[in-house]
Amino acid sequence: MPDTIIERIRAAYAEETPLIIQGGGSKGFYGNADEGEVLSTHGLAGVVDYQPTELVLTACAGTPLAEIEALLDAHGQMLAFEPPHFGGNHFPHAGEGANDALRAPKPSNATLGGAVAAGLSGPRRPYAGAARDFVLGVRIVDGTGQPLRFGGQVIKNVAGYDVSRLMVGALGTLGVITEVSLKVLPRPAAETTLQFELDETAAIGRMNEWAGLPLPQSASAWHAGVLTLRLSGAASAVCAAQAKLGGEILPDGGAFWQRLRDHATPFFGTRPLWRLAVKSSTPPLRLGDAQWIEWGGALRWLASDLPAATLRAAAHAAGGHATLFYGAPPHAGAAANARFAALHDGVFAPLSPAMRTVQYALKQRFDPRGILNRGRMYPDF
Repeated sequence: MPDTIIERIRAAYAEETPLIIQGGGSKGFYGNADEGEVLSTHGLAGVVDYQPTELVLTACAGTPLAEIEALLDAHGQMLAFEPPHFGGNHFPHAGEGANDALRAPKPSNATLGGAVAAGLSGPRRPYAGAARDFVLGVRIVDGTGQPLRFGGQVIKNVAGYDVSRLMVGALGTLGVITEVSLKVLPRPAAETTLQFELDETAAIGRMNEWAGLPLPQSASAWHAGVLTLRLSGAASAVCAAQAKLGGEILPDGGAFWQRLRDHATPFFGTRPLWRLAVKSSTPPLRLGDAQWIEWGGALRWLASDLPAATLRAAAHAAGGHATLFYGAPPHAGAAANARFAALHDGVFAPLSPAMRTVQYALKQRFDPRGILNRGRMYPDF
């Protein structure tokens, strides 16, 4: 299969024909419109190497995330950045669940390569690290059809520029990922989820207050007057923190966080969704009531029909930026989402002149004729 991918890319390079890289297709809604023929990585499946004692796993890009997580779980380990699956869980139909109840998960078609290319992290991100923090090495095929390898398969592997992490979040615009080596972590010995009835202002204050305390936090979220906190770690530490904080225990806490990770709730999927990354201490943005707050206050999901300029100005004033996660419900198709994005100044916040210079220099180096996911990040990228 890698040889087939190399041949396809070399032919496309020669003819300057754009290619759309696709694994499981679970994140096809994310990003601007791209163009070209589909180049599937679905056949690149299987775990290449897994050393539980070394906390390192290497797998082909098309390997289902569910398969990897099941293997890790059998050894008491996990992908600590909790990559969203979407796919089968994405999204409930409008009107399903009158009170925003979280639904039962469905099978996912998300792949490892797609998770790395999208660079998205779940609820544990601010406490354990982002996706790029766990990538040790990658194999890719660049836009000329040249197979390349960066990084390695050991945790202590730092030599030269850490090019492998450039591929995280690049949406396939710098190369087709064919193999990934990741650092994994042991699962916590104990975990519990607590809930507190608080308004938005009080919840943001409480999350920032807790951030300064030695608590075994691993996730936090606020929505519709309820603050939810996950504690993970040694049983004694979790019990002590629970006694200190109080709150009501959520019996099915694990399912709550999995469904939030995968946006398996009617809040997601019925209106344009914006992802605002801001300072955690930012007061309520007063941009509408339809929102989830995650990551200790640093991530604000906003379902809003407000103009892009209004939302991006608010995020910038709060020391962050706003991304149009999707404009049309993902089940409406990538084309519908792309049309909406084009009317709202694109998906991603405009680059500063310095960042634009760096980004375009990298694109020129890895994909000189711009054939890989053309336009996915920026219309002229």
